[in-house]
Amino acid sequence: MDENTFTENFNNQGWPSKTFLCYMVERLDGDTEILLDEYKGFVRNKGRDQPGEPCHAELYFLEQIRSWNLDRNQRYRLTCFISWTPCYNCAQKLTTFLEENRHISLHIFASRIYSVNDSGCHRSGLRALQERAGITIMTSEDFERCWVTFVDHKEKPFQPWEGLVVKSQELCDELQAILRVRVSPDQGWDPCPLPWKAVC
Repeated sequence: MDENTFTENFNNQGWPSKTFLCYMVERLDGDTEILLDEYKGFVRNKGRDQPGEPCHAELYFLEQIRSWNLDRNQRYRLTCFISWTPCYNCAQKLTTFLEENRHISLHIFASRIYSVNDSGCHRSGLRALQERAGITIMTSEDFERCWVTFVDHKEKPFQPWEGLVVKSQELCDELQAILRVRVSPDQGWDPCPLPWKAVC
């Protein structure tokens, strides 16, 4: 990914019409995490302005995972950096995939929260997905990790844009409110119940 594509699509104060999803895969062997470089890359959605049927980036990502035929006798962790959180439909499809493939875990680091024209359905989709996956708003450190791992930066260091930290915290608070569920009265409210919490 080139620098301009990253900045245009991952700047958390922008409103791009595209979605980019960067992914990496680790095989878990006891306490050892083995990065599988052959399964590292990125996909983007196909919009209505492009030939063929529109398709969200998450669905392309699921196609990629299925094509790898990851060994069911091994354990894998998938890490995604995505410019928008999944819509309701994509969240449902990711949840179903993870339920059917218990040897794979997923953690999503999102730049922004998608909430366009779905009457709030994205909230229930994200709540269902968090039962199977980690969902986190990207911090400055996460943007830097994405930059270092996926961007053709030509040895340039990541330069945080003005307002990144403040916007990231606002979005983190919003995500925690979305994922908040009711627990027993004596416990009150838990913003992000185990096993995953929206950590910012």
